[in-house]
Amino acid sequence: MSHNAIAEYALLSDCHSAALVHRAGSVDWLCFPRYDAPSVFARLLDHAAGHWTLAPAGATSIARRYLDGTLVLETTFETTSGHLTLTDALAVGPNERGHELGARSPHALLRRAECTAGSVELEMLFAPKPDYGQAEPVLREVSGGVLVSGDAAPLLLSSAGPHGMADGCARTRVTLRAGESRAFALQYRPEREDGCWTAEEIDERLAETVAAWQSWSELHQRYDGPWCELVHTSGRVLQGLTYQPTGAIVAAPTTSLPETIGGTRNWDYRYTWVRDASLTLEALWVAACPDEARQFFDFLAGTALRQLREEGDLQIMFGIGGERDLSERELPHLSGWRDSRPVRVGNAAWNQRQIDVYGELLSAVHRLREQVGTLNPETATFLIDVADAALDRWREPDQGIWEIRGPARHFLHSKLMCWVALDRAIDLAEPIGADDDRVRRWHEAREEIRREILAQGWSERASAFTQTFGDDALDASTLLIPIVGFLPGDDPRVRATVDAIAERLTDSRGLVFRYRAEDGLDGEEGSFLLCTFWLAQALALGGDVPRAREVFERAAGFANDLGLLAEEADGATGELLGNFPQAFSHVGLVNAAWAISQAETGRAAPASEPLR
Repeated sequence: MSHNAIAEYALLSDCHSAALVHRAGSVDWLCFPRYDAPSVFARLLDHAAGHWTLAPAGATSIARRYLDGTLVLETTFETTSGHLTLTDALAVGPNERGHELGARSPHALLRRAECTAGSVELEMLFAPKPDYGQAEPVLREVSGGVLVSGDAAPLLLSSAGPHGMADGCARTRVTLRAGESRAFALQYRPEREDGCWTAEEIDERLAETVAAWQSWSELHQRYDGPWCELVHTSGRVLQGLTYQPTGAIVAAPTTSLPETIGGTRNWDYRYTWVRDASLTLEALWVAACPDEARQFFDFLAGTALRQLREEGDLQIMFGIGGERDLSERELPHLSGWRDSRPVRVGNAAWNQRQIDVYGELLSAVHRLREQVGTLNPETATFLIDVADAALDRWREPDQGIWEIRGPARHFLHSKLMCWVALDRAIDLAEPIGADDDRVRRWHEAREEIRREILAQGWSERASAFTQTFGDDALDASTLLIPIVGFLPGDDPRVRATVDAIAERLTDSRGLVFRYRAEDGLDGEEGSFLLCTFWLAQALALGGDVPRAREVFERAAGFANDLGLLAEEADGATGELLGNFPQAFSHVGLVNAAWAISQAETGRAAPASEPLR
């Protein structure tokens, strides 16, 4: 069983895969060579599922930070006899700078320990358990390290020995004095015959990784408004959740971190949702100027164009390589984080209908039209088909943004985003090559959707826009009505909806729930940080900047010491819950900070020009 708090972890990324490192020096989650590959270490989900711990004996205090402009982690340990600095990174390729970040990942986890004062006794315990803890690896000491073979993932640990070898683990212990260091690297090497890396080679690759991230940040990050450091960190996190070979963006790098402790709402988020990825790209417009956005749209067009034409629906999510079948299964041998079972891989939501995705996708293209530039013919055709799908499907029920596993319903948010799809497509008509007759039909459908939302989405009894047509239940997604420009933020109906959500859809800490209506699933969930940031953004768009700032600070206050956010926060304890770090939460933070900064400078709506 794993007990460590989610907030105790840090993210490492090479834009191919991700690792989570506990503040005490243990790598408790690592998937090689992709985000969605079976884990090498999974102690995050079960104590017996593998880890790699590197730390001094008897630490009395621990502090950590990301090196400026990077996702390279530096942890400082103090002991009674000395100080040790541990630097961790997932390596990127040599000479990668700016847009090339992650292009030639060597699939290697780098760790460097240096004694900076006195002396420390450094302990290393390497305990791989590949395939989500199911494989029994064979470890063998080789020149310069340890080779992992058998049915497990092909791994090579660069580590100056000797090592104690027992029970599928390798151990070593060494005393370091001020100025002395040891370097380690874990390589995924299915087809490579080269040997272990020397300490000098590891140091060089670590320096290259720092330089690559800093180059990317210097090129991309221009935001200088309020909460600048949090926004920039969020931008790097969102980039760190991007799969460089295709431009796909994972919703989170983890699976099955629960929405409530001991609950069953435990999902695999290591895939690219069209919605999440599109919203991430829009947030990167603020936090990082995503010049790589075109790659994602081309990836999606190549993956989904034929399916959209043949089946009439856009699949809501894909594997990061374009895989369509993401069938869900359970791993009963894993106890789950704090006994939160089941642990799942795959996600059954892949075959749901969610018609809102058309709007998020076209909104992202519209926002990023300057970065995208001239579209290739296949992508332009795909975007026309996306708008036509919104026109054809908007009257139909679906499972909605929250992927409710029950009968399809007429969700207001889904209709709203179909309105967005047509609104943005009309403005994009020339660059995507839409003819006049098609644009005329888009205009007519957009106005029809608007009338239906205003007539059926508003409840006099609830004094608010509601979750579904003809219902009174509140839903945080209605906060997007002013955010997407359907109604102005100071419209009386918008203000009433904002007030209703703030009063009746929040927990004791003032964090916003997605909804409180029956959803066909067992158990409950915590409040959603994304929804709380939406509340802050809507308040800013309505001109109530003091309240917007208060709500923003409340949500941002749940970021850990590195600025990382999970999906949810427990209303009673404030503990982070859900997959981590969560792209949606960081998207919400970026967009709310931007809206507040615009409101404070007298511009209540998002600017039309990118930050340059």
